[in-house]
Amino acid sequence: MKLSRRVQQIEPSLTVAIDTRAKALKAEGADIVSLGAGEPDFDTPGPIEDAAVEAIRAHKTRYVAPDGILPLKKAICAKLGRENGLRYEPDQIVVTSGAKHAVNNAVAALVDPGDRAIVLAPHWVTYPALVKLYGGEPVVVRTSPGNGFHPVAADIERACGEGAKLLVLNSPCNPSGAVYTRDELRAVAELCVRRDLAVISDEIYEHLVYDGAEHVSIASFPGMAERTVVVNGVSKAYAMTGWRIGYTASPRELARAMARLQGQTTHHPATPCQHAALAALEGGLEPVERMRRAFERRRGLFVSELRAIPGLAVPEPEGAFYVFADVSKWTSAPDLPRRLGSSSDSGSVALCEWLLEHERLAVVPGAAFGVEHRIRFSYAASEETLLEAAQRLRRGLAAVDGILR
Repeated sequence: MKLSRRVQQIEPSLTVAIDTRAKALKAEGADIVSLGAGEPDFDTPGPIEDAAVEAIRAHKTRYVAPDGILPLKKAICAKLGRENGLRYEPDQIVVTSGAKHAVNNAVAALVDPGDRAIVLAPHWVTYPALVKLYGGEPVVVRTSPGNGFHPVAADIERACGEGAKLLVLNSPCNPSGAVYTRDELRAVAELCVRRDLAVISDEIYEHLVYDGAEHVSIASFPGMAERTVVVNGVSKAYAMTGWRIGYTASPRELARAMARLQGQTTHHPATPCQHAALAALEGGLEPVERMRRAFERRRGLFVSELRAIPGLAVPEPEGAFYVFADVSKWTSAPDLPRRLGSSSDSGSVALCEWLLEHERLAVVPGAAFGVEHRIRFSYAASEETLLEAAQRLRRGLAAVDGILR
């Protein structure tokens, strides 16, 4: 059978590829330390699990509306009002199979072939891939490590001159950990209103912020609710990645369009999982805060360990649970991929492949996020694992130094 051009152009996710290879090696008996996957290492809180079991025992296992059960949609509206200062009605909410599915629905509903969508780099791997899938053209605007990879409205405006229709935002950001400030978002919001840009605002890491950083939704600024798709879910905050419950909050007409799309594709997420998400949102933020404090402790420990490695530049993340370290000392070496035996033309990919094969350390190359010369580490792991990872990294980079001499 001949594959469609659309599916042939989809590039495999490097984050998934690294994680898959690490799991395959582990299944073969290798001692793998993995800091690649972007998911909390905590268990889903017990009351949430109990709610799913109770739903199953109450036979709440049948089809429901494509856009989700009404109690969950009401709980999402209450959450958005309580925590984000946003006002939505249930018919503006679409419950999805994870936040990735929510982003997919939004891109599918907003992007026509030839449309340009602005994506800030470093970016989550999926944003430009989905824009391309639906025939659009990603316009990558690079943010600067000099200001912590925060957005600059003037840079975005220059990209608007190329006829962009959509802006994709992610704060707190995967992979950089940047948390965009209120003033930065206000400037971007004013630009979006002036330039008539639609916005997809991925806020899945909103509760994982540190050192007094504040999560702000761009939809809260004047003129933005009517042009913004807020994407969120329970995966990161409640350690529910495998439950696959995300959602969008958007203008009513767009929500109806995404519901129609979902009705013809996936239909609704698993019904018992929706009842679990309802319990999460109605159960308060105490388990979220406990997890956030644990991540904050791990962040301090891991950043300190990494900064002790000669040649490694390590910014301290403001949010999420990633460190985006500068490895340009190694990746900028001439012909690094060939010297490490890699078939890739990317230095960061070659270095991560080498670390996995030789040190059994799984981390993600910056190339996956549109930025070379960096590596993403997830510190959603035990302190013992983080210490072991730092030791393996130190040893591995010293070995690469020897290869490059």
